[in-house]
Amino acid sequence: MSELRWHPLLREWVITATERQERTFLPPPGYCPLCPQRPGGPPTEIPAPTFHIVTFQNRFPSLRPDPPLPAVAGNDLHPVAPAAGVCEVIVYTPEHEGSLTDRSVDEIEDLIWVWTDRYQELGARPEIRYVFIFENKGEVIGVTLHHPHGQIYAFPFLPPRLERELESIAAHRARTGRCLVCDVVADEERDGRRMVARSEHFTAAVPFFARWPYEVHLWSRAHRPSLAALAPEERRDLARALKTVLLKYDHLWGLSMPYMMVLKQLPTDGRPPEADHFRIEFYPPHRTREKLKFLASVESGAGTFINDTLAEEKAAELRAAAPAGTAVIEGI
Repeated sequence: MSELRWHPLLREWVITATERQERTFLPPPGYCPLCPQRPGGPPTEIPAPTFHIVTFQNRFPSLRPDPPLPAVAGNDLHPVAPAAGVCEVIVYTPEHEGSLTDRSVDEIEDLIWVWTDRYQELGARPEIRYVFIFENKGEVIGVTLHHPHGQIYAFPFLPPRLERELESIAAHRARTGRCLVCDVVADEERDGRRMVARSEHFTAAVPFFARWPYEVHLWSRAHRPSLAALAPEERRDLARALKTVLLKYDHLWGLSMPYMMVLKQLPTDGRPPEADHFRIEFYPPHRTREKLKFLASVESGAGTFINDTLAEEKAAELRAAAPAGTAVIEGI
């Protein structure tokens, strides 16, 4: 059962998706549902002996193209609605071991083309207002399948944090005539202390306002509202920049860094290109190699993050983390 329930105090939708309790939890490699189908082996989600990149609808979705009616009746105080939308899985590789960091620049570029295709196709559906592409990596994040993969949620509404960011971008443009994200990127490049990497078309930094100790934002340097607006050479450059950030994470402490990776871009509800600015944001949960940052009462109850570190210091650590001889884009 999936449905939307309205939170009247926060004025936002909550998704209830009870079937997700049944999803596969950390199976052994021989029973991974994201591996290719092997002769004589258990059935998987991918009935082919091999593949390059695959997308398919999640078997345990929070949002459905044909959602059932809500399980309960709503009222004026507590409205309910069907959980319309789409949830997809993107499997990066047939190889069970490894991570996105291990993919070549060519493979990451192919993935960016797949992201672009799904953004455009799902966003063209009349009920979809926001296509949210993301990856959860690592058991400490709550990942239940180790096979390298990401996900897409195509929402029938604007998720609340993204709606708030769009409102801030609109208010800044009304006040200054400029893009808020463009101004943030320019300020980070002028300051320089929080920069992590910079290429011809993309800038990566631990932002001044970072809420996670090793949070990194990867911005398009020119104003591009979405993946669909990137030229082929920009997609190639994005692949190189993304590979660079991932390498820095994994070489910071010599471990495969867990993270939440989210792509933010123009909603698909007909807004003009100036309404948003394409970026990829990373939220690693580690504050040291051995310690995690937990979202406790102040963060979860009050919504105010407390960062135990200085963005300038964490950025300096990440700048220095590239392995010798394997840098993908020039350092700064």
